[in-house]
Amino acid sequence: MAEPKGFTFPRTSTGRSSLVPSPPWHYSGDMLTIEYRTDPAAVAELLPAPLLPAEDDPGAVAVIWADWQSCSDDFNEVLDPDRLQYKECFVVVRCSYRGENYSRCVYIWVDKDYAMLRGHIQGYPKKMGDIWMTRPVTVGRAGPRLQPGGRFGATCSAYGRRLVEAEFTITGPSDHTGFVNALPMIHNRFLPAIEADGTDSLNELVTMRGYDAEVGPAFTGDVDLRVFGSPVEELDRLAPTEMIAGYWRSVGVSWNGGTTLEDLSAEDAPAKEGR
Repeated sequence: MAEPKGFTFPRTSTGRSSLVPSPPWHYSGDMLTIEYRTDPAAVAELLPAPLLPAEDDPGAVAVIWADWQSCSDDFNEVLDPDRLQYKECFVVVRCSYRGENYSRCVYIWVDKDYAMLRGHIQGYPKKMGDIWMTRPVTVGRAGPRLQPGGRFGATCSAYGRRLVEAEFTITGPSDHTGFVNALPMIHNRFLPAIEADGTDSLNELVTMRGYDAEVGPAFTGDVDLRVFGSPVEELDRLAPTEMIAGYWRSVGVSWNGGTTLEDLSAEDAPAKEGR
């Protein structure tokens, strides 16, 4: 009898039903990044030990909208665009680990199930949401051009409530797209123990970054961003106190694994052995 196989569940005799295919994964898309400052204490409360707030500009935050196409190494999704295209909105802060600075995603919403599970594998805290962002155009009048004066909007909602909305107006070219999301990512991959006793069967501190990155021209501009309350979301705790800038750029990158920095689930071992 054949052993069930597949990178993720459901595992079957062929592996074809796996929700997420094996890496490498390839991404191409447009990103709108809005940077601002908030109360540093609100960032610090989202950083579990052993992470520490960044020493420089500890209240800096980036909210990023991305309109992606992504595929596996055989590119089969390219001819099945329902499995190729998705959007997400994610919130990034910076932190320090053993004297090195990292970027960390603290909130993220996505509109496809495979992208959500793929993020969980990487340590992104993905939830389902409804994400929209204005697309630039090269013909016609039904959209902005990538030039000074081009105006973009972006929204993210979840459970029927608007969580955040932004406006971005291009003022000119840029040689970068900000500093908050410019470092290797550091995340926790965790899974609660089946005993539901407050311990984790999996809790790893991991880092990662992509490879074969390509970028298009970058643009900067004026921004406005508003966050709203929700019974089950806490983005309003990171409400802006000062806007920094906005950026738009097309990007491409591939991903094929990361590095485990610490196995934090080992801290639960004595408690589990005593059960």
